[in-house]
Amino acid sequence: MKYLFLSVLFICTTWYTLAQKDSISTALKIELKTETYNKGVIIDTIEIPLIVKPTKTPVVDIKAAFWDNINHNPYQNSIQKFPLELSFSDSTYASPVLHKKVITSRYGWRRGRPHNGIDIDLVTGDSVVAVLDGIVRIAKYSNGFGNVVVVRHYNGLESTYAHLSHIAVKANDTIAKAQYLGKGGNTGNSRGSHLHLELSYKGQPIHPEYIFDFSSKNAIRSQRLWVTHKWAHARFHNSKRVSKIKLITTEDEAALASLAKQPRFYVVKKGDTLYGISRRNNMSVARLCKTNSINQNTTLKIGQKLVLDL
Repeated sequence: MKYLFLSVLFICTTWYTLAQKDSISTALKIELKTETYNKGVIIDTIEIPLIVKPTKTPVVDIKAAFWDNINHNPYQNSIQKFPLELSFSDSTYASPVLHKKVITSRYGWRRGRPHNGIDIDLVTGDSVVAVLDGIVRIAKYSNGFGNVVVVRHYNGLESTYAHLSHIAVKANDTIAKAQYLGKGGNTGNSRGSHLHLELSYKGQPIHPEYIFDFSSKNAIRSQRLWVTHKWAHARFHNSKRVSKIKLITTEDEAALASLAKQPRFYVVKKGDTLYGISRRNNMSVARLCKTNSINQNTTLKIGQKLVLDL
C-alpha cells in the first residue's frame, strides 16, 4: 500500500505540473511498481491524457497602418506594386444581399469614368450584410457614396457598401461575416435603389468578379490569387459586359505576369498642370489625356494618380 500511495501521489503531482505548461505530448506514460506476495515486483505502464493548450494564432492588427475613419482611400499617395497577392481563409463569402444577386452595372468604364465596383439590384430597406469578417473603418455619409460603410478584412481586403438608406454599425466595430450593416437605398450620387459594392486592397480597386463568384454558390474563386493591372483598372473593362475571368493562382504565373511591362504613374501635386506633367515626362498633352480618359479642361486634384503609359 505504501508503494501504491507514493505512486499515486507522484502521478498527481506530475500531471498538475505539466498541465500548467504547454506540451507537445498528448499523454504522460508512467511505470508503476507494485509488489505482490506470490509474484514479487510487477511493473505496469499507464498513460494519462494531458491537457494540451492550443497554439495561439497571432492576432493580425489591421488597424496598425493607414487606419482612417474619414477618407475612403487612405492610401491615395502610395503606389502599389503589381501583381498584388491575396489570400483567404474561407472558401465562401456571404452574399451582401439576402435575395438573388442581380448585377445591373459591372466594374469597368462607364459614361467616360471608371466604375470601380458593381451595382446589385435591391429595394430600399433591404438588408445589407458584410461579405467577410472584419472591422468597420468608415460608417458615415459621403457626397458621392451617400450613406456608406467600409469594412477592412483580416487579409487587408476592404469592401465598400454605398447608397444605403440606413447605417446600423459604427466606425471601429468588429463584425462577423454575414453580419447586418444597414439597409439598402438610393442616397448620394445614385440613379435608383441599388447597392454599390467595391472591393479594394491598399486603396487599389479590384474587379469584384475576379475575386467572388456572384452566382448562388457565393464562392471565393481561389483562396490564393494574384491581381494584375488588368483586374485593378476599370479602363480594361466595360461596365455593360461580363469580363472573361482568368485567374492567376500560382507563384509561377504571378512571376510571368510581373515580367510584362508595367505602367508608370504620376501623383498630382500642388501647382501641377497637364502641360507641365506631359512636358516633364516627354509626352504630349493629347496622349496624357487619352491614356487617362480625360480632356484638356479636366481639373486636376492633388493626390490624383495619372497613368503615364500602359
